[in-house]
Amino acid sequence: MSVSFHGLSAFPLTPADEDGVVDVETLSRLIERLSAAQVDSVGLLGSTGSYVYFSREQRRRAVEAAAQCLNGARPLIVGVGTLRTNDAVTLAKDAEAAGADALLLAPVSYAPLTQEEAYHHFAAVAGATSLPLCIYNNPSTTHFSFGDELLVRLAYIPHIRAVKMPLPSEMAFKAELERLRPRLGDDFSIGYSGDWGCSEALLQGADSWYSVIGGLLPVPNLRLLHAAKAGDTAEVQRIEEHFEPLWALFREFGSFRVVYAAANLLSLTHRQPPLPVMPLSVSDCARVEDALAKLSELDGLPAATP
Repeated sequence: MSVSFHGLSAFPLTPADEDGVVDVETLSRLIERLSAAQVDSVGLLGSTGSYVYFSREQRRRAVEAAAQCLNGARPLIVGVGTLRTNDAVTLAKDAEAAGADALLLAPVSYAPLTQEEAYHHFAAVAGATSLPLCIYNNPSTTHFSFGDELLVRLAYIPHIRAVKMPLPSEMAFKAELERLRPRLGDDFSIGYSGDWGCSEALLQGADSWYSVIGGLLPVPNLRLLHAAKAGDTAEVQRIEEHFEPLWALFREFGSFRVVYAAANLLSLTHRQPPLPVMPLSVSDCARVEDALAKLSELDGLPAATP
């Protein structure tokens, strides 16, 4: 399947039991919702999908279940980040064999990587399969930031076709896009994660939104995306008012914990985050419930229901 790395890439949770065994039945239900909503792609085993917490066997189990569920209806982008280059190569080959359509790679490390080390890591993984690869630039978790020169070098590698960027300082998307596009090329996709800033990124010309909330509530997420892609600033602002209580919780607690709480409140799963990450308190879950209620008021639609 052709993967353009445009539009909404929705990243669901990967529900699992306390031993790290993927709950494929629940995962499939989450993915069926995304396919039915017609998201542009499904991002499996991203940060929200707990990729660093799973064994090789459980990662493949998740990819196989997702690929079977989608059955070619939507592109499946699979995260293959891990510490060792040879293990990332193995995970990339596993993902391809299990039915992935594209790869997402973060520079996971314990010893801080240099720009040169990251280049060779990505080159090795990109060359291991025939799948297109998206660079995952997520310094908040990896503590590694891609310099412009590194991104340009990587863009010349066959199969590396996109980058998933963090929100820039002061939301200066236009300046960043104008700086990067001429050097990366028009056919190289530049997208963003950090849900509370991505509608602005799209308004200013970004290609894609890699979304946490899209993996749980794709319908209101798509409404926001379509308004932004159409350049309808007034509609974006109106919809964002309904999302803001949720964004505030994301900023306070991190989206990972909040989305697990929301999924439980919506009866989409009873699973909890992998330890040592703790679920939110009862009082904080009540705040998540209030945020979901605010979102469900969007034009009176039941946007936040299972």
